[in-house]
Amino acid sequence: MRAIIASVSMLPAIGACVALGLFANAVAAPPAGATATAATAAKAKNWSPPAGKIYAQALSDQIMAQHPELLSVTFHGTPPGASGIYTMFAGSYPERIGNPDDPDDIDVITKGITIIDPRWHRTNDAKKKFVVQLPLRDAAGENVGLLVLAYHNDGAAPNTGAIELDFLRRAAALRDGLQARIRSYTALFEPAAAP
Repeated sequence: MRAIIASVSMLPAIGACVALGLFANAVAAPPAGATATAATAAKAKNWSPPAGKIYAQALSDQIMAQHPELLSVTFHGTPPGASGIYTMFAGSYPERIGNPDDPDDIDVITKGITIIDPRWHRTNDAKKKFVVQLPLRDAAGENVGLLVLAYHNDGAAPNTGAIELDFLRRAAALRDGLQARIRSYTALFEPAAAP
């Protein structure tokens, strides 16, 4: 079950945060290094990326290289020029790029909410993880999409508000650190600079 938080900016007064709802039955991401499952492979794509690496994919690659605590990172939204679709357009599972977004992903994109998902009792997950879904922001501070961060979580600590806040703080700090590097949403789809 996942709690939805109205605003990460309310962290100092977390007692005042309002849970907007709970969701169950989320689709589990395959473990790091795993190939796509039959269900994932059979899922019809709703977008195809350009032939070369885009800036968002370069950001994803950098995040994974710099954050060993992460199992995965993915970027979601509506590609420029598209209408009425929401998709994963970059991330640490390249075979999933172009997969349609789930309803909870779309909620984060369209409503600007944050979802904290401890993934407790998930029988399909080979590795225990803690997932945070946050609005992706550009340099102007506008919500422009979705950033999904899946953290390693051995489950040794009990599922408490303090643990959830720790993951939320780490995710918000990572997302906020990206903000200055995203001059606009469309810039995420531009060709990545050569290393």
